[in-house]
Amino acid sequence: MSRALSHLRAAVSLVAINTRCPATEGAARRGLSTWPAPQEPGMEYQDAVRMLNTLQTNASYLEQVKRQRSDPQAQLEAMEMYLTRSGLQVEDLNRLNIIHVTGTKGKVREGPRSECPHGGLVGQVTLSPGSSPHLVQVRERIRLNGQPISPELFTQHFWRLYHRLEETKEDSHVSMPAYFRFLTLMAFHVFLQEKVDLAVVEVGIGGAYDCTNIIRKPVVCGVSSLGIDHTSLLGDTMEKIAWQKGGIFKPLSLSLHGVPAFTVLQPEGPLAVLRERAHQISCPLYLCPPLEALEEGGPPLTLGLEGEHQRSNAALALQLAHCWLQQQDHLDIQELKGSRLSVPHQLPLAPVFQLTSHMRHGLRDAEWPGRTQVLRRGSLIWYLDGAHTTSSMQACVRWFRQADGGSGLEVRVLLFNSTGDRDPAALLKLLQNLMPNNADQQNFTVTLDQVLLRCLQHQQHWSFLAAERASLVPDGSASLLLAPHPGSPCSLVFSCISHALQWISQGRDPIFQPPSPSKGLLSHPTASSGASILREAAAIHVLVTGSLHLVGGVLKLLDPSLSQ
Repeated sequence: MSRALSHLRAAVSLVAINTRCPATEGAARRGLSTWPAPQEPGMEYQDAVRMLNTLQTNASYLEQVKRQRSDPQAQLEAMEMYLTRSGLQVEDLNRLNIIHVTGTKGKVREGPRSECPHGGLVGQVTLSPGSSPHLVQVRERIRLNGQPISPELFTQHFWRLYHRLEETKEDSHVSMPAYFRFLTLMAFHVFLQEKVDLAVVEVGIGGAYDCTNIIRKPVVCGVSSLGIDHTSLLGDTMEKIAWQKGGIFKPLSLSLHGVPAFTVLQPEGPLAVLRERAHQISCPLYLCPPLEALEEGGPPLTLGLEGEHQRSNAALALQLAHCWLQQQDHLDIQELKGSRLSVPHQLPLAPVFQLTSHMRHGLRDAEWPGRTQVLRRGSLIWYLDGAHTTSSMQACVRWFRQADGGSGLEVRVLLFNSTGDRDPAALLKLLQNLMPNNADQQNFTVTLDQVLLRCLQHQQHWSFLAAERASLVPDGSASLLLAPHPGSPCSLVFSCISHALQWISQGRDPIFQPPSPSKGLLSHPTASSGASILREAAAIHVLVTGSLHLVGGVLKLLDPSLSQ
């Protein structure tokens, strides 16, 4: 999903019209979102982050959601209760211009500078309990014009909301919302106070019962490419997952012609489910034409995000941007109904329109750290992609093969990690034709012992695959796999990312220079022989994938500026 939305923020924000949102008017009358932010001693940014982390971890949040599946409507009711306790009403959200988006292919991520012409302001919130959406700092989740909100703004809004909820806890059996609910509430307050012209809100998990689905009157909804993920929460088939995603569609009764929704070409089964969900509530749902249709009559589009799959995401982003702009110009959205039908899916095709220069520049300049990202450090090249589902890993493999050239003259290393309920063996199998290496890092959802155990399991998967295929050079999920040449893969498990990067880089990376080399790093025979190969290699190509936790940890070490 975020792959599409990084394009969306480029396309939408760079063509936005200045329509300053009046959303704060009602809140101001009640003296809520426009309160001056508190400046209390001792309440620094890191204090806010530590307090936020006590609200709930990813793992416990997911367990809570599983327990509530018997009464999923209660999740939305609880979110509305927290919103009221925070000092807002659902009606306040109706005044925000919201693009509500769901899907499986990632989450909303960094993009280009999302500044609107004429002084417009775009807000964006990114949520996902299952795969840590922020790579380095939590304030990445709430953005203004493409940039994470400042530590000062985050701190101010955090403590104001936290104190407000503390003050009202006597009226509730539960004093504080969980981690992701809290961030959603905080994002709404930020958007209202900062008077954003447009708010891009990404679903956390699913859609129907996600905490963001208290939004009742978005401008437009979007569903990006679907895949199998979060099966314990959303169901174990694409059709069940599609039903959950279609839960963000809004009924015709909310506006004269309904809140339009767009999706990209999906497998026939889940697409039929989306179509039926839209039909049941009279939601106008449109299928995005391929990007090639929008390129006709003009030069080919250049996408800042690499990979063929990004074209589908860009097509959705452009349609959402175009729909929003139509409404700002007070054009009748009903004109879309004249589009020809898409056979055999019987969904009307969204119109082909003339792309603006802002849209073209936005797609060209789109960036997304941790997704199809390449860091070139002389003879050492890092390829980073947070793929963690089967479909996204397939796309990652295709991208890596194209990006690294496959000359065979370099040593390839795979640094891999897998978390949650994902199947590491399935992901590793997709990587078996590559020649990489892998390592794992501890995250706050599990203990170090659990992480290392999982790394060893990944190493076992890798060894099994290597035995099946002699010329295999893949990765391991929490271990490190090196394939200097066909038939001689090796795998290692490191206790932390820093040690893995130290071993891989062998001092070649001019930016990553660990303060004190770890003694004993080469004590194991495999590590010693692998290090010798790495030191003598003309070039080292490293693929880092399988987990956003891993990619974020690697980026933090390779690019210290992200922590500033």
